[in-house]
Amino acid sequence: MTKVHQDHPVPPTRQDEVAAAGSELIGGPWGRFARSGGQWLHPVRVVALVAIGMFALGMVQKLPCYDWAWFRGAGSQYTHACYSDIPHLYVVRGFADHLTPYFDRLPGDMEYLEYPVLTGLFMQVAAWLTPGGGSMQHREQIYWMVNAGMLMACAAVIAVCVARTHRRRPWDALLFALAPAFVLTATINWDLLAIALTAAAMLMWSRGRALACGILIGLATAAKLYPVLLLGPLFVLCWRAGKWRQFGAAALGAAGSWLLVNAPVMLGAWDGWKKFYTFSQERPIDFGSVWLLISQRSGLPLDNANTYATLLMLLLCGGIGLLALTAPRRPRFAQLAFLVVAVFILTNKVYSPQYVLWLIPLAALARPRWRDFLIWQTCEVAYFLGIWLYLAYTTSGDKHQGLPVEGYQLAIALHLLGTLYLCAVVVRDVLLPERDVVRRDGSDDPSGGVLDGAPDVFTLGHAARAPRYATPSQGQRVEWGVDPRP
Repeated sequence: MTKVHQDHPVPPTRQDEVAAAGSELIGGPWGRFARSGGQWLHPVRVVALVAIGMFALGMVQKLPCYDWAWFRGAGSQYTHACYSDIPHLYVVRGFADHLTPYFDRLPGDMEYLEYPVLTGLFMQVAAWLTPGGGSMQHREQIYWMVNAGMLMACAAVIAVCVARTHRRRPWDALLFALAPAFVLTATINWDLLAIALTAAAMLMWSRGRALACGILIGLATAAKLYPVLLLGPLFVLCWRAGKWRQFGAAALGAAGSWLLVNAPVMLGAWDGWKKFYTFSQERPIDFGSVWLLISQRSGLPLDNANTYATLLMLLLCGGIGLLALTAPRRPRFAQLAFLVVAVFILTNKVYSPQYVLWLIPLAALARPRWRDFLIWQTCEVAYFLGIWLYLAYTTSGDKHQGLPVEGYQLAIALHLLGTLYLCAVVVRDVLLPERDVVRRDGSDDPSGGVLDGAPDVFTLGHAARAPRYATPSQGQRVEWGVDPRP
């Protein structure tokens, strides 16, 4: 007989030994006869509140900078590990002087704002909400607080979307809400806006709303470049499942919404609009990248880093596509999304500390195991501390206080190895789907939408094709490989 699973949340303490051990702080693992706390303590609501609380804790961590370190030389904000771009760019990108992003030229070498259009709008809205009176320090503080409030709303959206994407596993979103790197990096820059739109896009895809997913991917790409990469996994998965109409809707929705947001600035301020793209192309090797590590260790300038990074990125993405088409079972959307974004981060010319935020929600959906997640997060926290201590060293002059270059190289290596480790266990889950914790209850792809339970129509090599039968009714899962037909 077919094994059917009802749509009840899966308590993480029953499947994850680390979660079970951690639950001792609040009374121990979920028991057989335990009852939920009712509608008010719904898992999604709890996860959102935890995310907001942890975000607030991250704001407290920035308190030394908020009080004085942002305004009294560079070194203190590095030694306290509380740096943020937000108050500094309020001044140096013209928001304090009421300049219009992309349309008004900036003093200095930057010329125009170097952020995508939707992020520029986010920054401008925060500037409009910042009162103009008082000292410049006070205005910078208020601007950071306004941005923090808006970014906190984005964090809550991410938590809700991640919790709702896998219907039976809402508690996996605690991996995002409790991630140490989330606490430390949430208010360094404006990345949470693009991440919130990306998380909402994945939620829409999981509900079978391909066009809405595409529109949100387009908007997310208008805020940060990386979300467009999600169209790659959707392409190969829809190819394997024969879902071309749904992929076409997502691709057209993404192109249309991106163009709708960008067109007014493209037409009215072309030089300002293209600054983000020219800056990304011309930017030299910078902090945190594998290329910086290679350059520093070898002494080579790596003048062609753009070419090397692009070729390596394309090669690895091709490998991910091949993996998707040859795997014994069609990979889950979240798994491929994580791998593609991780590859982009690993091959990029720069790795800013807040880039880890791009991966945290994807990791929670791709590999919801606390042990592996915490191993990776430990490496990322080490890098977070390493870069600030290294910058403190470079700004301390003859005092040489902080982390020398050799220590910073170790921090980069830890970041790279931690990300590669998590990629490796995700690839292992793809190749050995019986080890995928999400599929242990008989689920196929809870974030897959139209892909969930769909049969394969195209594979390569010895990939096993799914039996051709209808997807179970919503809220149920059929054990893989069991044909319910008499």
